[in-house]
Amino acid sequence: MTHIVVLSGGLDSTSALAHTLTSKPPAEVAAVSFDYGQRHRRELDAAAAVAAYHGISHRVLDMTGLLSGSALLGASEVPEGHYAEDNMAATVVQGRNLLFAAAAIATARPGDSLVVGVHAGDHPIYADCRPGFWFHLNEVAAAYGVEVLAPFVELTKAQVIATGSGAGAPLSLTWSCYQGGELHCGRCGTCVERAEAFDLAGVVDPTTYQDSEFWRTAVAAGR
Repeated sequence: MTHIVVLSGGLDSTSALAHTLTSKPPAEVAAVSFDYGQRHRRELDAAAAVAAYHGISHRVLDMTGLLSGSALLGASEVPEGHYAEDNMAATVVQGRNLLFAAAAIATARPGDSLVVGVHAGDHPIYADCRPGFWFHLNEVAAAYGVEVLAPFVELTKAQVIATGSGAGAPLSLTWSCYQGGELHCGRCGTCVERAEAFDLAGVVDPTTYQDSEFWRTAVAAGR
């Protein structure tokens, strides 16, 4: 039996991996990542670093050219601000989680499980991060003898960070920024969410942001 963790290289999936490893030996855990032409391909380097940190197998599946129409793929500029703002809809990638889950399930064998790190903060914007999506996908995966697990689907981002930190996740190795520059920009939606969540979790944020104070203004504006 193998527990396959969908590892983007971000906080949620890295925490999900560490959480899985608290009850499963590394030999029974593997990670899979996806290259889908995202402008923030630095997350793939982060995923590789996280997998190496834990000493588990890691593969990257090529999904380039299969997705389109999102700021994450260069269709528009990456919006700045809090996820509560309407402009964050530009970061939706139609069919992304469905495609990734199907590909990961295809790499699995009967008796394996697929672990995803989606959390409650994703629900308002991303329909494929909501509990119903994963519940029904688990029913579909059962046809192949695979179980789909979303352990954080009802948790906030801050709770995910607290869980990951408690499980020994190497959060300093993770990458969130949608801009994909040398440093986290501190202004895109995922940077704002990252900084806010570390603050709410009471966990020291190891991230260096180009703009380290913008998130406070964005959070206040989003309330």
